[in-house]
Amino acid sequence: MAEALDDARDEAQAEARAGAVRPLESLDPALGVTFDDASLRLAALTHRSFAFERGLTVTNERLEFLGDSVLGLVVTDMAYTAYPEMPEGALAKLRAAIVNMGALADVARSLGLGDVVLLGKGEELSGGRDKSSILADALEAVFGAIYLDRGLAVATELIERLFRPRMEAYVRGEGDRDYKTILQELASQALRSMPEYRLEDRGPDHEKEFTATVHLGGEPMGTGVGRSKKEAEQRAAEEAFARISERLAPGSGASSREDQGGAA
Repeated sequence: MAEALDDARDEAQAEARAGAVRPLESLDPALGVTFDDASLRLAALTHRSFAFERGLTVTNERLEFLGDSVLGLVVTDMAYTAYPEMPEGALAKLRAAIVNMGALADVARSLGLGDVVLLGKGEELSGGRDKSSILADALEAVFGAIYLDRGLAVATELIERLFRPRMEAYVRGEGDRDYKTILQELASQALRSMPEYRLEDRGPDHEKEFTATVHLGGEPMGTGVGRSKKEAEQRAAEEAFARISERLAPGSGASSREDQGGAA
C-alpha cells in the first residue's frame, strides 16, 4: 500500500508541475481543514481514470463509500435536531434535497475541487473537471478522508458549515429543488405509486424542445416543457407535486373523502 501511495504521489506532483492541476494541498485552506495524513487527501482526489491510465491501485472509490455514510449521518442529525416538529416524510425530502448529486457538485465547485482532482486524459478531454458525478463523488471521498484523518467531530463541523446554509434556504423555500426526487417520495408514501414520465420532442437538433408528462397510477398529473429532458421532467414533477400537495392538504375534498373512507 505504501509503495502504491508513493507512486500516486509522484504522479500527482508531476501533474501539478505540469500545471494540469493545482497543488493538492491547496484544498486544505478551501476546506478550512488541514490534513495530518496527506496520503488520505491524495487518495480522496484520485479518480479511477487517473489510476487506470498510470497503473496505480489507489482510487477514491472506497473513501467515497465511507464519506457517503458520514455525510448522510451528519445531514440527517442536523435536520432532525434543527427541525424538531418536522415529520419523518418532510425530513426525508429535506435530506434528499441536500445530499443529491447536483447539490454535492455545487458545493464541490465552490471549493474548487475540480481544479485538484486527478483525472485520466480521457476524462480531462471530455470535461470531467466540471462533471457533476465526478465532483460529487470526490467530495464524498474528501469527507471520508477527513473522517479517517481528523475524526467525526472535525468532519461534522465541516459538513455542517457547508450544508447548513443550503438546508435553511431549502426550508425557507429558496434555491433549486429536486422535484423529481421529492415527487417520487411523496407519491410512494401517500399514493403507493411511482411516477412515470412520458417524453415528446419537436424542432431541429440544435433547437429541440421537450415536453414531459408525469403519470401517477395511469393519471396525468403534471406537464413541463424545457430545452432538455431533465428540465422538462423537473417542471412536470413540480406541477404534479403542487397538485398532489393540494389534494392531500387538510380540509381538501380529497383529504376529507380519504378520512371518511378510513372511518368507514
